[in-house]
Amino acid sequence: MVSKLWNNYNSKQAYDGYFTKDNKLRKHATIISSILERYGKKKLQEIEKNCQSTISARGINFRVYAANNRAEEKKWPLDIIPRIIPKTQWNKVSKGLKQRVKALNLFIDDVYNQKKIFKDKVVPKEIIFNSPYYVKECEGFSPKYKAWSNISGVDLIRNANGDYLVLEDNLRVPSGVSYMLENRMVMRDVFPELFTRYKVASIHQYTNKLFNCMVECIPKKTANPHMVVLTPGIYNSAYFEHSFLADQMGIALVEGKDLFVENDIVYMKTVKGPLKVDCIYRRLDDNFLDPKVFNKESVIGVPGLFKSWRKGNVGIINAIGTGIADDKVVYSYVNKMIVYYLGEQPILNQVETYLCHNKNERNYVIENISKLVVKPANASGGYGIMIGPKADKKERDDVIAKIKRNPREYIAQPLETLSTAPTITENDIEPRHLDLRPFVLSGKTTYVSTGGLTRVALRKGSTIVNSSQGGGSKDTLIVDV
Repeated sequence: MVSKLWNNYNSKQAYDGYFTKDNKLRKHATIISSILERYGKKKLQEIEKNCQSTISARGINFRVYAANNRAEEKKWPLDIIPRIIPKTQWNKVSKGLKQRVKALNLFIDDVYNQKKIFKDKVVPKEIIFNSPYYVKECEGFSPKYKAWSNISGVDLIRNANGDYLVLEDNLRVPSGVSYMLENRMVMRDVFPELFTRYKVASIHQYTNKLFNCMVECIPKKTANPHMVVLTPGIYNSAYFEHSFLADQMGIALVEGKDLFVENDIVYMKTVKGPLKVDCIYRRLDDNFLDPKVFNKESVIGVPGLFKSWRKGNVGIINAIGTGIADDKVVYSYVNKMIVYYLGEQPILNQVETYLCHNKNERNYVIENISKLVVKPANASGGYGIMIGPKADKKERDDVIAKIKRNPREYIAQPLETLSTAPTITENDIEPRHLDLRPFVLSGKTTYVSTGGLTRVALRKGSTIVNSSQGGGSKDTLIVDV
């Protein structure tokens, strides 16, 4: 029998991580349910307050830019009821992520080199060559191990049946991993009982794996490698993460002005003189990296960096030019890429996608706009999305006009019902929609984080999980059950 703690809990609206549709606890949720029931709502609200205090003390924050472009520091929102995934489920997801990222890396390498996939008419070449992220200057170049996207953040959802689906691939400069790690540190602090009652897989090897991935991607072997995290600076929305990762790996956090290039070698300025840099984890977009090659106005990049990278004198992760596979139009072809490059069937499915540059699909989208979710092909952070069933006529008409003006820039998908998990609200525990961003590291070897960053839509009924738009997060426990 379910305790009165769950009296008002409605698990019928979506696939719920704790309860079945007929309100029976799932096997992996029985331990946590008994802990939550024993504590009761009052004690849980206390733990929630402790959690907020710990977050403040640790300085875990993120930056949001308002409409007037003013930056606002916000405390990281963490809900204390974790997401729990049995290890048996996660093993399959992990294999699917490795498979997907492997195919995407082979695709990027093919695009800049042999271009076989175009010759074999699997992917139309104009989709790539018209992409704003196609970097012509990368033609004929291949990074070490053909690993272009060394750090990939793949967004997953669970649909109404509980199937894991890939929602999108983030392959340029995916963020969020620091919050995954900090969430765990905070939860161990404020809710230690979870980790004594469950056998939880560790996630703390991530920064060590990232360090090793950087070492693997140094083009020329060196006895004492020097590596850096390159940040746009303190005003960037993800600066907390840049600083956190550099600190955890024990490497320097630098801005463009701290580096210079001489004789095609990258150096860092230090009080003892120039220090050769062997690998850069860059958190800048391609366009700002090197004012000699890309945006001439960039003051946050490093003049000469691109040439040094092409000559094999420095490793850059993620590689320049990776963005061509970080496009929602290209996303629709990933299953075909897996079959084409690996000769395997995809382990993870993805959401059905309509491409608006295709006349028939565009007509279908326009006729069914009230049922579909329309997304810009190259936006991120949840911006520019129109959810048809929730939009009014004016919003839908505006989007139709945009599609007609620039069809290549829009895709549409059926509205998937994101799964839910119990979340603390002011007066109760209620289901809230969520997604999951695991992180995949690719170098000589491939590593998938054990779980990832679970993002949760804190507003009732909302499916927008981005922290910049009012979303929160949960710790993700991969457990033996």
